[in-house]
Amino acid sequence: MGKRYYCDYCDRSFQDNLHNRKKHLNGVQHHRAKKSWFDNFRDAATFLNEERTKEPCRKFLQTGQCIFGTSCRFSHMSERHMKMLEQKIDDEKRKKEDPDQDGSSTERSIDEWLTRREKKLAALTSGRVLKMEEEECAENIEIPPYLLSIPDLPPSLHPPPTGGWRVTLHNEWG
Repeated sequence: MGKRYYCDYCDRSFQDNLHNRKKHLNGVQHHRAKKSWFDNFRDAATFLNEERTKEPCRKFLQTGQCIFGTSCRFSHMSERHMKMLEQKIDDEKRKKEDPDQDGSSTERSIDEWLTRREKKLAALTSGRVLKMEEEECAENIEIPPYLLSIPDLPPSLHPPPTGGWRVTLHNEWG
């Protein structure tokens, strides 16, 4: 039977020889499939600029459907959708310029939380903290809210119980 060539863009396979592969790779269907694949990864600003240069699709505006779908050379975006896309682009620009502006400055990173926790625990074990401060430390351990929202969080990342960990002595082994 021989080797077969599979094209990921077109989801097709055919006998692999120079003539068939060249014919397929230069074909219109392959070029359209390849373009639609790479269009999935365009950024919003590029997409919006392209949509603004296109004229509105009359058929889509009248019926809400177009037989050409995503390969239509006219725009299927309404003014409302363009405004929403502009807003999304502006939000992305703001996040790139100042990542702490979106409210994440109040949330600390996991690394910060772990280092603070290690310092508090080291102070507790060295005996530098008074008994009253020990209770306050145990109660006021701040856990990032996004950490608690993770399903199936490992037990090592759960907050300590309010009364502290139970210590049980195991004298016998095995």
